[in-house]
Amino acid sequence: MDLPAGIRNFTYAQDMAIFRTRWQWMMLVVFILALFCAPLLLNNYWLGIANLIGISIIAATGLNILIGYCGQLSLGHAGFIAVGAYAYAIMVSRFEWPFLAAMIFAGVVAGLTGLLFGIPSVRVKGFYLAISTIAAHFIIIWVINQWSSLTGGYNGMGVPVANLFGVSFAGQKNQFYLIFAITVLVIFAAKNIARTRLGRAFVAVRDNDLAAEVMGINLFRYKLLAFFIGCFLAGIAGSLMANWIGYLNAENFTLNESILYIGMIIIGGLGTTLGPILGVVFIRLLQEGVNSISPLVEGWIPALPSGFTAGLGPMVFGLVIVLFLILEPRGLAHRWNLFKASYRLWPFSY
Repeated sequence: MDLPAGIRNFTYAQDMAIFRTRWQWMMLVVFILALFCAPLLLNNYWLGIANLIGISIIAATGLNILIGYCGQLSLGHAGFIAVGAYAYAIMVSRFEWPFLAAMIFAGVVAGLTGLLFGIPSVRVKGFYLAISTIAAHFIIIWVINQWSSLTGGYNGMGVPVANLFGVSFAGQKNQFYLIFAITVLVIFAAKNIARTRLGRAFVAVRDNDLAAEVMGINLFRYKLLAFFIGCFLAGIAGSLMANWIGYLNAENFTLNESILYIGMIIIGGLGTTLGPILGVVFIRLLQEGVNSISPLVEGWIPALPSGFTAGLGPMVFGLVIVLFLILEPRGLAHRWNLFKASYRLWPFSY
């Protein structure tokens, strides 16, 4: 962690502290107050976008642990989110489980599903592992659609409103507090995982799995742990998404969403805590911008072929990915670090 002149770490606890200086603690307090006041300033439309961003940050953080830290490529993340969403919905609607128990159960089920499909990572990697995770996505969606007695099949299933300690989280405003409280906890947990022995083992496996194995790291154990943690967080995100949407259908979890999450962590910055946050905010706001501009483009250029503006979003997303891979392959987090170093913004270093 970068520190201002005159500040030194004299103990291990100080060196490991996430918030080290008075300025950093002040910024944390300001950030929490801003989050608390946001629902009072935003309308339902922007609160809905903020809630989607919070859910997406949790899912992208899990994928970042799997890909960014451990180097295990997964293109089926939306499928694991679907597992968590349906596990949560089934528990709260059919068995009347409380919110917290159902959410943790959803995370565990998604994590165990990730373990199952992560077994091939011991023998294959790269493109071949990506293909196996795509297969996992299609298998999961097929099971959801065919197991109609449990999931509602193609018709989908309703999800009751979350209730925690007697407080009902109906409406965008109340859900905002629930979603972002969990999002902050997930980011804090991910930051600490990256700084532990487990996180260092993940990085060693990512950089050179053969060298890591020679050093005594159990590849089978750590690769599966990465799949479990990444998919556990996907399950948590899925449970929040189920509560946010209110009605589940397999069409909410397409392969395009999995590709979108890959783009988020690439644009934000692989292997950083800040990367998924920046990537999610950038992509979700870009989506909203494109959706707002598309009707205007159709009005400005009436000669465009039918359906052209409907495909404007994927085209812009693909162009942005290509530009980032060429111009800023290390993502927005790296650009932010360079900006801090250039202007000596040491209070923002953490």
